[in-house]
Amino acid sequence: MDDDIKKEIRKMALQNAFEHDGQTQDKIILGKILGTKPEFRTKVKEISEVISEIVALVNQLSSEEQQSEIEKEFPELLKPKEKVEEKEGLPDLPGAEQGKVVTRFPPEPNGYPHIGHAKAAIINSEYAKMYGGKFILRMDDTNPEAERMEYHAAIKVGLEWLGIQFDQVKSTSDDMEVFYEKGKELINSGKAYVCTCKRDEISKNRRERKDCKCSFDDIEKNNKNWDKMNEKFKPGEAIVRFRGDMKADNAVMRDPVLFRIIDEKHYTVGDKYRIWPSYDMAVAIEDSIDGVTHAFRSKEFELRKELIDAILDALDMRKPYQGFFSRLEFKGMPISKRIIKPLIEEGKVSWYDDPRLPTLEALRRRGVKPEAIRKFIMSLGLTKANTLAPFDALEAFNRKFVDATSKRLFMVSHAKKLTVNNLSLTAVEIPNHPVNDMGKRKIEIDSGFYISGEDAETIKEGMQIRLLGLGNVSITKVGSEFEGDFVGDGDTTNIPKIQWVSEKNAHEIKMIIPKTLFNGEEFNEDSLEELDVYTEPHYLQLKEGEEIQFVRFGYCRKDSQNQAIFTHK
Repeated sequence: MDDDIKKEIRKMALQNAFEHDGQTQDKIILGKILGTKPEFRTKVKEISEVISEIVALVNQLSSEEQQSEIEKEFPELLKPKEKVEEKEGLPDLPGAEQGKVVTRFPPEPNGYPHIGHAKAAIINSEYAKMYGGKFILRMDDTNPEAERMEYHAAIKVGLEWLGIQFDQVKSTSDDMEVFYEKGKELINSGKAYVCTCKRDEISKNRRERKDCKCSFDDIEKNNKNWDKMNEKFKPGEAIVRFRGDMKADNAVMRDPVLFRIIDEKHYTVGDKYRIWPSYDMAVAIEDSIDGVTHAFRSKEFELRKELIDAILDALDMRKPYQGFFSRLEFKGMPISKRIIKPLIEEGKVSWYDDPRLPTLEALRRRGVKPEAIRKFIMSLGLTKANTLAPFDALEAFNRKFVDATSKRLFMVSHAKKLTVNNLSLTAVEIPNHPVNDMGKRKIEIDSGFYISGEDAETIKEGMQIRLLGLGNVSITKVGSEFEGDFVGDGDTTNIPKIQWVSEKNAHEIKMIIPKTLFNGEEFNEDSLEELDVYTEPHYLQLKEGEEIQFVRFGYCRKDSQNQAIFTHK
């Protein structure tokens, strides 16, 4: 391995260790080196061995020794970093005028909001801000079979958590009389008709590009059938279809549905209406009458652009500019209700706030900050390329927001007992943050400590260890329990530095560790790990929802007095 590469690895390891309580990890340095030297992705095994050796040596140094080497070999690491303004933003809007742009976010209240909703809401919100325009939240509630007040409320709560503000809030169902008026206008102009064919026949005709027999009915008969839709026809027996082009290559244009009968009670207007507009009819009319200048939606709706324009042309109504962007999902974390709902029903996932899910409630509970979601989404820009992001892409943004304010606490898993003899101290004060002034916490101690099982495996009789923030201990006994003599502030060179929890006031909590929910198409049965761990009593003083960094473990969110959720490294 090239000496220059070894030097670069040592530089990264020293910097990361110095910034994180004197310790770093192989995988962190591997990630950094692969990020700057992608050519090593084919030599991961070889470079991993070198990283492992260097990291072990760096971790054996005291913080003072690490700083001394940085000052001597890599002084540039200690220079204050220049503030680099992050380049973010969206491309200019075609035909946009300052102060006159109107955008909207029209979610259907048929499920809990997820990362994909966040992307749509943020992009539309940012464009309105960018041009000093108006932003509308419009609940697209025209399918009573699937929509509930529970989902309506969840969407509003999620958007509020994201910090998104609206100039107008409305529901599509507010304008039902307008849809009826426009529907009748299309029928009376011969641009729409009532179809009473069976569903299979409609599908067959559309596949074969053949006109439906109902399309030849006169306007008088269509008006009578419209009235029957309100009074006589049952759901599925009649629909209103737009007179498009049955020969069109774009299948969307082959006489699509404009209205259908739904007898379910609507969550706000009850059973006042039974003829409901389709998505295409509703979005076309609403965007036009709401004054929307630029309508953005995910690219699976791109083929519907032609239809929406055609509906508005047929009604001689104003057409907005239509733009499209890619859907946003995380690898192994599906956003589809079709997948998530059965997981909840089968008990594989607890609820929509399960930290393995990409719903906004789950991301909040996991400890992801709304500011990080916004930065992440803005970093993706307005692209139509498929966005199946690894979750750690969001983690990188979140880390910047939680690091500076997360208190550092000790926590041990698979605990082993360590008895320290000759310990004269009864309490010790430890800083809450290695860099920022966040005060100190006082921990009462006696001879009994818990150390992590992973650290215990490396301890041998006769060696010295350093209990972080306390002092050196010379090990006199190893086994199911450990024993040692307190040495105090001795030499820290080449000795392991480990965290600990005082046995007398240790607080036991459950640590929830979410992992990838799906491996390909397969549900990951091991996607949620639970650990019983010990932490400091200071944990009880933290507010629920507060972010913590458990030293050498990662960032976690306090879920309750007895449970924390792992956010990320």
